[in-house]
Amino acid sequence: MKFDPNGSNVAKAYEIMTYSITPRPIAWVSTISTDGVKNLAPYSYFTPICNIPMLVGFSLGRKSKGKKKDTLVNIESTKEFVINMVTESLAEAMNKTATAYPPHIDEFEKTNLTPIRSEIVSPPMVKESPIRMECRLKQILEFGENLKYHNFVIGEVVMVHIKDEFVLDGHVQAGKLNIIGRLGSMENLYCRTTDMFKI
Repeated sequence: MKFDPNGSNVAKAYEIMTYSITPRPIAWVSTISTDGVKNLAPYSYFTPICNIPMLVGFSLGRKSKGKKKDTLVNIESTKEFVINMVTESLAEAMNKTATAYPPHIDEFEKTNLTPIRSEIVSPPMVKESPIRMECRLKQILEFGENLKYHNFVIGEVVMVHIKDEFVLDGHVQAGKLNIIGRLGSMENLYCRTTDMFKI
């Protein structure tokens, strides 16, 4: 099979991207609106960018007719967000937050997750997440055309919170985290990071 990415088949391009580039870590992004409404949504186009300064980035598409998602609106307004890592025990709750709720809906309440105060930024963190990164907005890039825009949000991590039970002698214990990754989108596939090997 060959696929010309310059064609107009957006759905096929999305399928190929999400099945080829796997597994993808999930940025579970918590934000807050200028009206104080908490928002929580997952994005699997997520990557580390730089160590010093510590930069991370994630990409998010638009709603129908090019309307911005609540996450993007909130980040543009407050210039802050938190990335919460997703474990297998949080997978169902994470999936529920992918629902396109209206802007006045608090996803923390919808999923019975616990919002806790961040140390530096205004958006709350997910208490149940083992690793949380408080971020300040560095830059937002825009790509795409014909209302199929994607924005790549770059944040500077200003504080990292790691639960003590996942740290030994100052080092994160990867084997204990049970972080999940995103696989193909068409079948809503995920994977566990418990099957590891060393080279």
